[in-house]
Amino acid sequence: MNPVTLIALALSSIRRSASRSMLTALGIVIGVGSVVVMVAIGQGARSTIQDQINDLGTNLVVITPGSSSAAGVSGGAGSLNRLTLDDAAMLEEQGQSFALVSPVLFTRAVAVGGQGNWRADIRGVDTSYAEIRSWGTSSGAFFTDDDVRRRAKVVVLGATVAEQLFPGEDPIGQQIRLGEVPVTVLGVLESKGQTAEGNDQDDVVIAPYSTVEARLAGRQSLTQILVSALSEADVPAALKEAAVLMRESHRLADWAEDDFEVKDQSQLAEAAEGTTEVMSMLLGAVASVSLLVGGIGIMNIMLVSVTERTHEIGIRRALGARRRDVLAQFLVESTVLSAAGGLVGVLLGLAASAVLGAMTGWATSVEPVTVVFAVCFSATVGIFFGWTPARRAASLDVIDALRHQ
Repeated sequence: MNPVTLIALALSSIRRSASRSMLTALGIVIGVGSVVVMVAIGQGARSTIQDQINDLGTNLVVITPGSSSAAGVSGGAGSLNRLTLDDAAMLEEQGQSFALVSPVLFTRAVAVGGQGNWRADIRGVDTSYAEIRSWGTSSGAFFTDDDVRRRAKVVVLGATVAEQLFPGEDPIGQQIRLGEVPVTVLGVLESKGQTAEGNDQDDVVIAPYSTVEARLAGRQSLTQILVSALSEADVPAALKEAAVLMRESHRLADWAEDDFEVKDQSQLAEAAEGTTEVMSMLLGAVASVSLLVGGIGIMNIMLVSVTERTHEIGIRRALGARRRDVLAQFLVESTVLSAAGGLVGVLLGLAASAVLGAMTGWATSVEPVTVVFAVCFSATVGIFFGWTPARRAASLDVIDALRHQ
């Protein structure tokens, strides 16, 4: 029997018992819809985290202070800070796989001006910082190399600080005070939003590192050094080269441990990828239970259908239908029913994902391959759970089937 005839017979049988068919497929609809929604949430979360990692900078390598140790007890990351401007200068002069280098010096101060005051993170950086972090200005401009050399009292405000100090106003050219130091606002940074940990990246004031060092922080050690590799492919080489140059700069003996740490985005990405992967698997596993229940429902209904249509099966066999024809008929029927339920489930899942994203603000994303997989998997469920009823129908004795009422 050709496939077209088998599908036509399956559709005809499904239409004859439309209500029962709908209820039978309901488990598959719910199962596939749940899987699509869960996968959409998982993929959306992964995409969001990846975007946040990309926001950190272009081919970013971060050098941070190491840890001290006393009496065998580690002081923890950052407890031994020997990062200096000389380290940053050496990296910039001798690095072969580096495109840009910027020292970074953190401090905190109360920013006063405009219509209020706001305690913000002050970040002293070089002019290359904006390019390393891929962070442009929404208005105004970044400071210049000349501003760095002159220790100019100029700043660029993060979007949050600008809104707090100058709500509804243009802060460009305005003067504010950082602690006791008056500074002029040159620009406002583009908004980057929150990090994966929930920290506001826009709650920051950017100034020349020379200005922060001399007028605000009052210290020589750096908080970190940012390095941008020449390309993504050069990041591993940049990591190794940065470690070698830093050991030379700190005159560390061969046996001595590093007094610094060198990291790149791939470590963050791997950690985030692992977290979202586990979350997606758990969500998918929970939703797959509905598919299992739906498959069992199809098997039970098909077994009932075989019992109800025993006489029909006997007539078909008496008219020349082979066992494999009966097997194929019932198998195609369960597969079509399950695939149709899967298709409806996908449509409902896509709609539910869109509504959920609009109501909660969560990022949701469904790749086309997920849709294809969901429909194919639901059809497979139909084949798997329809096999037993189909075999029972095919194995019926013709005489006994004809006698059945």
